Amino acid sequence: MSGPPRPVPARAVRTTTVVERSRFVCTLRPVADEAAAEAVVAAVRRELADARHHCTAVVLGDDGSLRRSGDDGEPAGTAGAPMLAALEGAGVTGAVAVVSRWFGGTLLGTGGLVRAYGGAVTGALEEAGLAPRRWVDLVAVHAGPADAGRVEAELRRRHDVEDVTWSGDGWRAVLLLPPGTDAAAELAAAGLPATATPLGRAVRPVRG
Repeated sequence: MSGPPRPVPARAVRTTTVVERSRFVCTLRPVADEAAAEAVVAAVRRELADARHHCTAVVLGDDGSLRRSGDDGEPAGTAGAPMLAALEGAGVTGAVAVVSRWFGGTLLGTGGLVRAYGGAVTGALEEAGLAPRRWVDLVAVHAGPADAGRVEAELRRRHDVEDVTWSGDGWRAVLLLPPGTDAAAELAAAGLPATATPLGRAVRPVRG
């Protein structure tokens, strides 16, 4: 873990720009993995089937280490690469961008295409906004029936809580703690009769 994880698009958007009568429609979606990104590309191709090109860029992974782009028939390096550069420039991950182009009759040249495709993604990112994320330590906590209500109330006051379950043997949940927190020591210091089991590190949205 080095620094905060990259943000993701805050929402899905579709934007339109026109350059020399060529229309560029950018579909930007947050995605969790390659399969989801491929599904978005396939859906756009079906929906906007009359477009001449559907150029793509994908960035995935907490550190943005997985990157893909495609020119879909445009001159090499004039579409997918500037689209990917726009995503990289925003520092975003978990994102797929598809720019569908309808030719307007005027050749844009290499520089014009680069600006148009990159600009389409930049504009979509500006409209979508970015959702920051954070590293957390996940800790499973269990409290017996007699203490469950007090433990839950106190832990919800202090931390984010996920996966809450109640059963005959009490209360179980997963706590989201700042990295490096000693959960057992914190429970003991607060006088909370509960057990803590580390589950590992994960990424979660930053709460507003």
